[in-house]
Amino acid sequence: MDKNNKLKKTLSPLMLWGLGVGYVISGMYFGWNLGLAEGGTYGLAIATFFIIIMYLTFTFSYTEMACAIPRAGGAFEYANRGLGKKMGFVAGMAQNIEFIFAPPAIAAAIGAYLNLLYPSVDTMIFAIVAYLIFTAINIIGVKIAASFELIITILAVIELLIFAGVTLPEFEMSNLQKNPLPNGISGIFAAIPFAIWFFLAIEGIANVAEEAVNPQRSVLIGFSAAISTLVILCIITFLAAVGVGGWEAIVYPVDSMEASDSPLPLAMGQVVASGHILYKLLIGIGLLGLIASFHGIILASGRSTFEFGRVGYAPKALGRVQPKFKTPANALMVNMCIGIVALFTGKTGEIIIIACFGALSLYIISMLAFFALRRKEPEMPRPFKVPMYPSFPLIALIIASVAIIAMTYYNLIIALIFFGIIAFSYCWFVLFVDQNEEKIKT
Repeated sequence: MDKNNKLKKTLSPLMLWGLGVGYVISGMYFGWNLGLAEGGTYGLAIATFFIIIMYLTFTFSYTEMACAIPRAGGAFEYANRGLGKKMGFVAGMAQNIEFIFAPPAIAAAIGAYLNLLYPSVDTMIFAIVAYLIFTAINIIGVKIAASFELIITILAVIELLIFAGVTLPEFEMSNLQKNPLPNGISGIFAAIPFAIWFFLAIEGIANVAEEAVNPQRSVLIGFSAAISTLVILCIITFLAAVGVGGWEAIVYPVDSMEASDSPLPLAMGQVVASGHILYKLLIGIGLLGLIASFHGIILASGRSTFEFGRVGYAPKALGRVQPKFKTPANALMVNMCIGIVALFTGKTGEIIIIACFGALSLYIISMLAFFALRRKEPEMPRPFKVPMYPSFPLIALIIASVAIIAMTYYNLIIALIFFGIIAFSYCWFVLFVDQNEEKIKT
């Protein structure tokens, strides 16, 4: 590999923890409560229980591959090596869809939030400016980007703990039992995408493994610490928010039947007045939770697209690093342009679900690649090995498979769009990339 096309190694385990938690933490602040409208307290809780098991087993399995193959492509690299380049391409496309389409949904939430503070400025302007600022930060340098991410992630975690400290003393078990399963068993399956939103993009840590100092050690520590932190925050946030007034109080604002994207302020409003300093603090730092995930996923998506270009599965220009900053500037800018186009559709909920389809497809292919690598390359150096093999990767594979079938059933049109993108891109790959490579070999 051209040494000028290598990414700079600067990331410590603490920075990787900050990135991992930062990628995900906006899911604690908005979006997950929409699953309550589908499944109620019990429905979302059951869906989240199984999704937590999926992410725990998946993360430890994924860490084995990330430590053994520390490359910016993440799942694309693992599938390419374990299942062949065609499945590697599909895994890479699923990963790109997840990482490219999650940021527009978060940008829309950032814009809507700032529009409440400055109603004279259009929501879209805030969202586009956010894209420009955080893409620029990522281009300047990964260490600066990761350091910034670490600071805002720590503040966002502290705010979640403050929120829990204020609301948990008012927790009542009876609030969890108010209309707990409004749509019956079907509500559990309908709530799956919003349970996934709690943890979506945690695997992005693997995409910066190439930039980690001592990746075998750093990725293991960063991944393990991040998923542990997120599971604890998920449980605390869920109980603290729903426990103060029931699920409907954090889905529907007073005198409205339109679902809110601000569950934590609605929950806090059950305990303190809107003018209270703690309420204002929640609103202020809540924005940092959105920014942490937005900025972090932009970072991960740049690495994913960069690797696609570096190996020739996308235009080679995407696989070049910026000479001065040693960052994937071209990939970051292309992803930004696609994200802004997605923003203009105004379909935030649908964008979230497409990102979830990308994530689940990625998880399924990754676990298949895991088993293939164990079988084909048993002697590969593995600084970390998943515990309870083969149970952990098998559990992750089964839950992800059930989840994607359920999501397809409840979101058929969006599923057709997602699988249509995958099928079209796969045909392009087979006809124009794979065949050209075969001609060059012969």
